[in-house]
Amino acid sequence: MRHGAKINHLGRKTPHRKALMRNLACQLIQHKRIVTTLAKAKALRVFVEPLLTKSKEDTTHQRRVVFSYLQDKEALKELFSTVNTKIANRPGGYCRIIKLEKRVGDAADMAMIELVDLNDIYNAKETVGEEKKKTRRGRPKKVAEAKTEVKSEAPAPVAVEEAPVVEDVIAEMPAVAEDVVADAPVAEDTTATETPSEDQKEEPLA
Repeated sequence: MRHGAKINHLGRKTPHRKALMRNLACQLIQHKRIVTTLAKAKALRVFVEPLLTKSKEDTTHQRRVVFSYLQDKEALKELFSTVNTKIANRPGGYCRIIKLEKRVGDAADMAMIELVDLNDIYNAKETVGEEKKKTRRGRPKKVAEAKTEVKSEAPAPVAVEEAPVVEDVIAEMPAVAEDVVADAPVAEDTTATETPSEDQKEEPLA
């Protein structure tokens, strides 16, 4: 019975378990992803992530500390030359475990463990794909500054020409209109000169 033991011994003695973790860690660093049982993948993540954190500081002391765990020069070179540049900005959680189908022989739970920042498929989707969905919780500083600058720069007032006063328009009108009015023929008023005929005269009433 385990009785709440925090370490999964994986059915091995201590030297055998250390050798297993060392080999799995070297294979993970060199190939960036491996397929193993779920229990081994969980144990490997606890073993290898502290080593990945140490690789961020490329010093002789850190190289010697990591080499004491891995005992492999090729894996050490790959860790301090390629992997550490990819995980430099990540504060932790360098490994991802994805569960797979059960093994055919003994129905053991299988899983794939891989380095998150060295997955070309997911990283290509993030860089080449569409822009991320914008949320209402906050805006980037650059966008906020750009909007404030646009608001501060108010458009310049447009000069509007004043409409001329009616009196000025009348004063500027040419005097030709008066001559035209003077030369126009005057219609004779025939209503005042015409006299009614005898037939049209009304007889006086009795």
